[in-house]
Amino acid sequence: MDDLQVEGSVTEAFCADFPHHGNDEFIPVAPTERKSAPHEYHSFVGGFDIPSDNGVYCMSARAMLNDVFATLRAKRALERGTGDPGNPNVLARCSVADGETARAAVKAAAGAFPQWAAAPAERRIFALGRAVRRRLEAHRSQIIEVLIQEQHPRVLAEWQFAGLLGGYSEENLRFYAGQLHQEYSRGPRRMLVRRQPDGVVCANPPQNAPLSSVLLAATAMLAGNTLVVRVPRSAPLGAMYVLREILVPALDEAGAPPGTLNFFCAAPQEVLESWLNDPAVADIFYIGPSDVGLRLEAKCIARGKKPILELAGNDGVAVWRDADVDRAVQALTECFFGSGQICMVPNYAVVHPDIADELLERLGEAVDALRPGYPDDPETLLSPVVRSEKFFAFLDQATGAGARVLRGGHRMEIDGTVSANGPFLQPTVLRVDGLAGARLVDAVREETFFPLLPVVVAEPGDDALVLDRMVAFLNENAYGLRNSVWAREDRVVDRFVRDVRNGGLLKVNDSHVGFLPTLPTHGGTGLTGGVYGEANYPPLRTSRLQGVSIAHGVQPREAVFGSATGTDHTDRSAS
Repeated sequence: MDDLQVEGSVTEAFCADFPHHGNDEFIPVAPTERKSAPHEYHSFVGGFDIPSDNGVYCMSARAMLNDVFATLRAKRALERGTGDPGNPNVLARCSVADGETARAAVKAAAGAFPQWAAAPAERRIFALGRAVRRRLEAHRSQIIEVLIQEQHPRVLAEWQFAGLLGGYSEENLRFYAGQLHQEYSRGPRRMLVRRQPDGVVCANPPQNAPLSSVLLAATAMLAGNTLVVRVPRSAPLGAMYVLREILVPALDEAGAPPGTLNFFCAAPQEVLESWLNDPAVADIFYIGPSDVGLRLEAKCIARGKKPILELAGNDGVAVWRDADVDRAVQALTECFFGSGQICMVPNYAVVHPDIADELLERLGEAVDALRPGYPDDPETLLSPVVRSEKFFAFLDQATGAGARVLRGGHRMEIDGTVSANGPFLQPTVLRVDGLAGARLVDAVREETFFPLLPVVVAEPGDDALVLDRMVAFLNENAYGLRNSVWAREDRVVDRFVRDVRNGGLLKVNDSHVGFLPTLPTHGGTGLTGGVYGEANYPPLRTSRLQGVSIAHGVQPREAVFGSATGTDHTDRSAS
């Protein structure tokens, strides 16, 4: 299933330099010949761990930055069974599953579904949700450390953790409970509007944020679904950690049957194909590139499966002429968090011409203060970017179309010096004059996934015309994850709120990436969510509406023909 190949991770990209040891080449090693890594995670199916002689090793982030090639050679040697298991840079080993294990995971989930779906909402939503939250709180330091080892800067790891904890907050659990079950009464009838779980949900998290994506997908179990997770082989540690150390014990505490959660580490192609062909699979929750996800969407629909897509983002920030410039600049610098390798950061800005020069000057000063560093450094906000061909292609195309590079535009070393082969990219700001042709600039039209922020300056004109153009520009975006607006005048704010229909989330005078209770963290329209795209609440996306009426003392004939006159439908003889 080559058309579902996802783009490789940091590790996979470097492995292209070692063609004699491809990613799919694993030489089995007898268990007696292999010493255990410091931490070892196996496939988990039907409540049981399933070891495998094939496995991948997770190496420390600092070792990868200090000497990536030596670290990758050591990793490959371990995976061939010839390396030193006492290597201090080894963090964990994760078993790699075969096709039989992947199929058994779906079978176990299908077997557990009737019992878990029938469990009372108090157990599914509140007992499970609270158990997850308690375990997250207890494992805070370990989770942040795992995120750091996956090259997330410490301050962003702490931000991610706050979002994960908030996703299972009491406020969010009550919100889900209210959305999943509502009751009304009318005369002799008790009427329910409820959401019924779809069944077996199969989740495919991405390699750039596997830990947080797994905990997002896990909320599908709150609705009564059972879950199968394919852990990305290129970055398994974070996903395996939260699955085994957080979710499995929480499900046990909530009394969930074995098979409610199943997971394994494997390459995507064969697994996705098996999910498409397995009649027990109801939904496929895919997180990845837009082109791959939209092809998968078509395959899902053809096979009667529900596609739930979390694809690329190309978020816009609109800055009106009366905006608080300092705060707007703070929000715009969120573009560079993790070197732009986070789907929900700003990808472009559209700015009123009266404020453009001042904003760009202050933005440049803020960008100059950003520095690379090791991920455990609390001052670091930038992450390594391995492959930069697309970054420089975007720059060349933009400047060819008339854009100006105001900051950045080069690779750099960990100390910030410009270098042709450095592991980081400089935070880069482009100025694009005019909305009319801005979407012809690739860096404006497409998700970049780099530390690259094009600032589009609207054409001069009266306020009504400029406002019309800015609103239209946000709505013309082919993607639809998030938008945010900076403006003070109520009339302008109201216009943006009323007419910006693009995206799953709109924020006004606020952090673009910050989390808020009950509001979605993911989801959207267009190339972000596919033809069924919307704000992504997994308990709602993996369930379907059903109406129910429970009556007492109703005469059926009177219920049919009396409805036109509004007469009472109760059985008078019963009273």
